[in-house]
Amino acid sequence: MKRESWKLLAEYNSWMNEKLYEACESLTNEELWENRRAFFGSIIGTLNHIAVADTIWLKRFRSNFPFCATLEPLDRILQPERLDQTLFEGFQGLTQYRKNLDHLISTWVDGIGEDDLVSIVRYKNMRGIESSRKLASLLLHFFNHQTHHRGQVSNLLYQVGIDIGVTDLLALTPEED
Repeated sequence: MKRESWKLLAEYNSWMNEKLYEACESLTNEELWENRRAFFGSIIGTLNHIAVADTIWLKRFRSNFPFCATLEPLDRILQPERLDQTLFEGFQGLTQYRKNLDHLISTWVDGIGEDDLVSIVRYKNMRGIESSRKLASLLLHFFNHQTHHRGQVSNLLYQVGIDIGVTDLLALTPEED
């Protein structure tokens, strides 16, 4: 994939998060936390999971690209210990954190070069198992993971009567002549 594709995925990530969080603003705290039998329980549980996973991956990327100044803010963030960890009990704190993450993702992806995409990223998963994969492959996973769980949140919102509208990447893909 070309750099433009990664930028499009970062833009899509930010756009969809804005739509989801805006839709969630109409819900009460009880509605956000209600166990809806989703994999991460509630709407806010799932949103927290997405933020946890993004933080974990961004910190892994940071450890492999320490010279990358755009990922420097991650140095002040603690590494999540569990995939179901609640980073923020309150919706406003999570909303601000999400905006910060999305800005960080967009800025970082904007600076990725073609040579970086074939770089090997070495990391340990949550169970301590070591892996080595190309950055491009991990970016595919990173963005796909977000899309997967945002789809779950979209479904949970739909079940309470909130339709967030178009969610297709195609909506951000420019027309060609």
